[in-house]
Amino acid sequence: MMPFPGTVKILVDLFVTLLMWGYFTLGFLLFFAPRYLWALLRAGDREVAFQRLNQRYFRSFIKLLRLITPGMTLRIHPDIAAIHSSVVIANHLSYLDPLLLISLFEKQKTIVKKTFFKVPIFSYLLRRSGYIPSNNGGEDKSLILRNIEGIKEYLASGGNIFVFPEGTRSRTGRLGPFSKGAFSIAYYCRAPIECLQIRGTNRLFVPGRSLFNTCVSTTIEVERIGSFTPDYRDADFRLSALIQDIRALYEEHICDDQSKLHDESL
Repeated sequence: MMPFPGTVKILVDLFVTLLMWGYFTLGFLLFFAPRYLWALLRAGDREVAFQRLNQRYFRSFIKLLRLITPGMTLRIHPDIAAIHSSVVIANHLSYLDPLLLISLFEKQKTIVKKTFFKVPIFSYLLRRSGYIPSNNGGEDKSLILRNIEGIKEYLASGGNIFVFPEGTRSRTGRLGPFSKGAFSIAYYCRAPIECLQIRGTNRLFVPGRSLFNTCVSTTIEVERIGSFTPDYRDADFRLSALIQDIRALYEEHICDDQSKLHDESL
């Protein structure tokens, strides 16, 4: 992709940013709020109806972002659509990551920072969607246990719950420490774990930067890099060993990506 002049790039960055966050608010009010109201009044299963609307809303957000962003390519591996009844984990690079994952699954729950449950309207949507508030920005074990029966039923019905085990965005692209929350959910629910790797969201929406970074070649990709179906009832099963194996899988893939980038830059 040919580089854009600096002034042009800044203007395009500003245009894309204003349009996207304008759509995030006004687009929701104009095109989706009436659908949520209908679901609230008429849907048989309001929680599932809200989750489906969440998917459509954020899928439209991602499609618009791809349409108007020079240099952006979106690559979602097709086998991701087949994931169901699983605890889905992913690395965390940008604020775009949860929006992207919601857009991929029709039935989805996640753990959301407790502070977002204090935001008017937004908090109502989170609760109606069945999303789970965290304590102190992390997955609190007692909170998970209080919700575990509902999560078991939800997973059995075909839904997915996705969690970022790092808890917060990586500023360097390297993998941060894993908390046990996602893996504890899988253990108590006897659920498989699906491992997704997200690439490129931190290049488009750089942590610490308020504007989208457009006019550069950016491939946003979501790849299924591994599946784990442990025998949780095995006397030799250890949650710590499972976490270690999954972390090693991510580190291997991230290392390979960094090696490819290094080779391409030479």
